[in-house]
Amino acid sequence: MKFLPLIWSGIWRKPVRTILIVLQVAVAFTLFGVLQGMKTGVEEAIARTRADLLMVFPNVFGEPPLPLAYLSRLRTVPGVKSVTFADGLLGTYQKPDQPVYVLAIDPDDIWLTLIPGIFQVLPQDLQALRNTRAGALITPDMARKYGWKVGDRIPLTSPILQRDGSGNWAFDVVGTFTAHEPGSGYIVANYKYLDESRVAAKGTVRNFYVVAADPHRAAVAAETIDRTFANSPSETNTASLRENAQQGLKAIGDLNFVVRSIVSAVFVALLFATATMMMQSIRERTPELAVLKILGFTQRGLFLLIVAEVAVMSVAGALIGLALALLAFPYVGSWIPGLSMPPQVIGVGVAVACLVALVCAALPARRAARLSVVDALANR
Repeated sequence: MKFLPLIWSGIWRKPVRTILIVLQVAVAFTLFGVLQGMKTGVEEAIARTRADLLMVFPNVFGEPPLPLAYLSRLRTVPGVKSVTFADGLLGTYQKPDQPVYVLAIDPDDIWLTLIPGIFQVLPQDLQALRNTRAGALITPDMARKYGWKVGDRIPLTSPILQRDGSGNWAFDVVGTFTAHEPGSGYIVANYKYLDESRVAAKGTVRNFYVVAADPHRAAVAAETIDRTFANSPSETNTASLRENAQQGLKAIGDLNFVVRSIVSAVFVALLFATATMMMQSIRERTPELAVLKILGFTQRGLFLLIVAEVAVMSVAGALIGLALALLAFPYVGSWIPGLSMPPQVIGVGVAVACLVALVCAALPARRAARLSVVDALANR
């Protein structure tokens, strides 16, 4: 503790240099916190995604939708606990540049717990949808955007025609739901209303949601489903919600490689910049360090003194950067349902800051420790 004033004095000997070091460390760790937090958060979010929820789609993208008649057969597949489905139509509200997607579902109670990380609805709102043929549920975001409220009628224009040849659809707002996706421009309506009113694609659905009885055997259930409908006019492609999330992540690219590459490049630049500044500081302080040796400081003592100075600046900058990353993360995390900054990223960041300080301080501290008093005082 008695050396703290000496360490503090060394840190603020050149305030501008100290501020620059802290700022560059803060910037590096802000980037580290956001990128590493996003990578770790995505991995944890995928790990939390339901492995027992299977998505059943047409085998090939772009093929006709699946027959609703598959519902009864899916319920008899071994390992299947429950089944529901969804379809929809794309329309526009008032203007062509205001698209609204209508997610058409069977308003069964299964939706109360089906995908809580993405879709949440209160029992009374789901019941209101069930009781109203042309009913619709809206998100608070959609309500704010268009000024909708419960009791309003929403007119939409869609290329999907009704039996009377009209593309005009109307839905009555009966409740709300929460969609944990940024800019979710969709509403929820009754599948029966959509299917009975449209001309084409009657009796078909976009996909089925299947809950496996045993999460550990969900992959087996998915294979069984696809075998059941193999060689049929509408073959299926079944995968768990977690598997779909993993495939979506792979489609983006190798996130681990991207994050490691960017963070490594930033830290290499940080090491060079900080080490260079510290070497300059040691050269300027040569007479002062020589005096400390005369007063009894050992080589080990001087080495630790310089390391402590760099460590304080590095950890302070890292904490500032991680705090900024923590503040910025909600904006990044809003694009992925359930994503949050994992606490371990903060701990890893502090540990990396100490390592960075040790590496940056190693050469300057070694030079200070091996300083010759005679040469230093002679300004050689």
